[in-house]
Amino acid sequence: MSERGSYTYEEIKSQTAAWEDAASAFQAQQAALLSAWQEAGARRVLFTGCGSTYYLSQTAASLFESLSGVPAAALPGSEFLLFPQRVLAGAEQTLLVTISRSGTTTETLKAQQAFREHGGRTAWCITCYDNSPLAAGSDLVLPAVAAQERSVAQTKSFSSMLLLAQLLAAAVGGQELATLQALPALGADLLQRAEPLMAELGGRLDLSRFTFLGSGYEYGVASEAMLKMTEMSLSFSNAFHFLEYRHGPMSMATEELLISGLLSAQGFGHEQQVLKEMRALGAATLALNPTSTAAETDWQVALPAQLPAWMRPVLYLPPLQLLAYYRAMAKGLNPDNPRNLTAVVELGAL
Repeated sequence: MSERGSYTYEEIKSQTAAWEDAASAFQAQQAALLSAWQEAGARRVLFTGCGSTYYLSQTAASLFESLSGVPAAALPGSEFLLFPQRVLAGAEQTLLVTISRSGTTTETLKAQQAFREHGGRTAWCITCYDNSPLAAGSDLVLPAVAAQERSVAQTKSFSSMLLLAQLLAAAVGGQELATLQALPALGADLLQRAEPLMAELGGRLDLSRFTFLGSGYEYGVASEAMLKMTEMSLSFSNAFHFLEYRHGPMSMATEELLISGLLSAQGFGHEQQVLKEMRALGAATLALNPTSTAAETDWQVALPAQLPAWMRPVLYLPPLQLLAYYRAMAKGLNPDNPRNLTAVVELGAL
């Protein structure tokens, strides 16, 4: 299969244009959003999704709590379905933010329904389909319409919805959004710079296992990178917090393993030390580095260092999406249609 014939490849490469569209849609309703936030009077925020959007929810919750000071948590949609009494205590003072590419995922719709049934008053959503059932059941919709995809694995949809989650947290937290205008251009430059290295590493069939490390805002993104590698290339992959990797998983550090570290500016010293130690044990190491200090790794992709930390999560994704894509291609797989998967998980009567 040629690169030009892959929906996934084209969607990865075109995602920064979708970021511009999502950001414009957000800015158009920012005033109304802030008014709705004040009216809601929420004392906590729950983010939920399934699969990729659950991992997105993890980063969204971390960002929201950090920037706004309001307690926030992330849960998979199935928790609302299976354990509603435990999850939804105090729902009347909670803002629920559901996240779904299609707006039709069964567990996410059931989560929204359970929230309402347990007294929840305010439900918002982030989706690529603003006419979906999930959007219809929401009090406020943050749309990423230009990020709609043909592929099964989420790429530009995930990053565009993540950008909306970042903007939501920043707006409620009173952050300055002016630097947002530079983000699509920075993302496009990053894609161009990183692609040759991602193609090289993806084609290394001697690397048979993949680990993604991230902490703080970046843990959810590391988990999503793990899922992309698993879905597209059917390769063994996992994700951990940086320092947790020493507590058992480091036993897997061999020459067959590529560890990709999503370094943060705040945790750089400790995080880089983990990569250094794993490299000494024989693992290959790749750093995505948002600092001006070189990391002691086999390979490095420099991220823009001038951005505030809340704006960076979306920038870690494009290189790692390309890594998964090129790994799939090297194995002769079709990344557009991963084995056993569909674009939307819709369950029977529950």
